[in-house]
Amino acid sequence: MSARTLPEATFARTVLGSGSGSGSGPGLALAHGAGSSVAGTYGPILEGLAARHTVVGVDYPGSGHTPRSTTPLSLDDLADQLVAAAVTEGLDTFALSGYSLGGPVAIRAAARHPERVTALVLTATFPYRDNHLALALPLWRKLAESGDREVLAEYLTMMAMGADALEAMPAEQLPEAIGFTAASIADGTPEHAELALRADVRDDLPHIKAPTLVISTTQDRFTSTRLHHQLADTIPGAQLVEIHTGHLPMVERPEEWQNLITTFLARHGA
Repeated sequence: MSARTLPEATFARTVLGSGSGSGSGPGLALAHGAGSSVAGTYGPILEGLAARHTVVGVDYPGSGHTPRSTTPLSLDDLADQLVAAAVTEGLDTFALSGYSLGGPVAIRAAARHPERVTALVLTATFPYRDNHLALALPLWRKLAESGDREVLAEYLTMMAMGADALEAMPAEQLPEAIGFTAASIADGTPEHAELALRADVRDDLPHIKAPTLVISTTQDRFTSTRLHHQLADTIPGAQLVEIHTGHLPMVERPEEWQNLITTFLARHGA
């Protein structure tokens, strides 16, 4: 069905739903964030998404059970692997949900395989690296390469949590949150951060044909609301909604995030 030849699906993947294949509910492919995995990004809402959809997600190299890459990552490769995994699981068509770095992955997948994509949901993401990301991403990569997971976790906790959630956290819980973050950092984080620095899908945006929802995280210190609005303003017919969190809606407001995704997909028959 695809105009492009798909590669063999080699990335480790997560499959959830009432079963596998196109007969078990509309398909939904998940593209996770940098330094994370499918479980790390979507874990708190996976079961909720799978209640209505056949959910397929892939772990990028260096995440989950996918071996770390010895060469720089390619946005095209990640996009094609996500599509290949969904097709391998019997989904001829499917919606795409992309979070953070997963946003450019999902956008590229929708641009390269438009006949397969029924809808697109983009959360806390970006079309290219602005000057803020040009500063934040190399620092993230350097901290990851240093091997000091605690320092990296302190940086990520400061940057990723919204101001309201961070300040509402009792001081004695802060070390616990940092420890949890340190334990969940993907080995492939340096390569993910390097790809995020290069990712640029601005030329893809005007050609997206699928109904699109942009979820803007209003207290985000990584990806700015300016970038969220640029996505919504450039993708034809895109809708923008706000969720009052930092970069981590799955931590701060998981039920609201899940509801925004599933309501939009249901409205568009995806």
